[in-house]
Amino acid sequence: MRTVSRRLAMVLAFAASMAGAIADGWAADGPPAKELFGGVKLPTRAEPSSYGFYSKGCLAGAVAIPTDGPTWQAMRLSRNRRWGHPQMITLLERLSQDAAKYDGWPGLLLGDISQPRGGPMLTGHASHQIGLDADIWLTPMPSRTLTAAERENISATSMLDTKKFLTINEKAWTPAQARVIMRAASYPQVERIFVNPAIKKKLCDTWQGDRTNLGKVRPYYGHDYHFHVRIKCPADAVGCKDQADIPPGDGCDKSLAWWFTDEPWAKPKKDPNAKPAPKPKPMQLADLPKACSLVLKSPAVDSEWAATYSATGAAPVSALTSPPQPAAAGSAIAAQMPDAPPVDVPVPLPRPAGN
Repeated sequence: MRTVSRRLAMVLAFAASMAGAIADGWAADGPPAKELFGGVKLPTRAEPSSYGFYSKGCLAGAVAIPTDGPTWQAMRLSRNRRWGHPQMITLLERLSQDAAKYDGWPGLLLGDISQPRGGPMLTGHASHQIGLDADIWLTPMPSRTLTAAERENISATSMLDTKKFLTINEKAWTPAQARVIMRAASYPQVERIFVNPAIKKKLCDTWQGDRTNLGKVRPYYGHDYHFHVRIKCPADAVGCKDQADIPPGDGCDKSLAWWFTDEPWAKPKKDPNAKPAPKPKPMQLADLPKACSLVLKSPAVDSEWAATYSATGAAPVSALTSPPQPAAAGSAIAAQMPDAPPVDVPVPLPRPAGN
């Protein structure tokens, strides 16, 4: 299966390179890529393939996680961002089960994963473009099924004390949050987990278990309402670019201490003699890997439900909807193994390597 997938991916990449020559002519002056990808409602009918980098790429053959499972519920359904590479969806389902069984975590509330064909999003993230990123709320799942309105309007709980700089709110944080984050970090396919610097420090100060994978947990802006899981490029991926390896160690060193200085949060100094910087141009289709032109134009699956996939055998759809009964989703795929950003996000300055 891996050999077949590799060959299909190579054929798709070659065809995309040919189509790219045609597409580049209009992509450079066309609508921003986020409008093109954000306007597509369904994924391609293709073998799953991630193209490009986490913040500059696209996704073919995406599958959707069911809106509800035994140990998860998907949030913000109106965004249509519960799509991902099958390996990402499989990992989320496994994490939800393991966390419920071993870590005292009742279930995952899932935030954004990716759009149906990946690519830049209309709002929010710079990453999540190739189906290998997912946001998981730090709020435990309730014991009942949330309504459609609740999934849109309920806010995730921040783990920070709003009255103290980068300090954990001890009323919100429990050992269970630590256990579910470290459970996710323990999976070999997980490449990084992004959390608020205060959460990273809390883990450094209090985690008593195996610290081998603590270095995967990386401090970053925001991420006080949720943690962000990123997995590696699939082994047979053609055209998927992995991130650089994380530095050795547990990350509880001067690179973490840097976040607790003024430098990361200071506003950039303005040079009174400098000319105004040109307004950044939005990413265009021509800026993405050439395969993304073909991904954008390729035929779609028949329906959302036909591409909904569950590795655990969960019901393929939510009780919130009444779709037609779909056929089994992709035997080839089955054989393979708050969500919104805070308003006051500081302008990032240069930071230590490895995030």
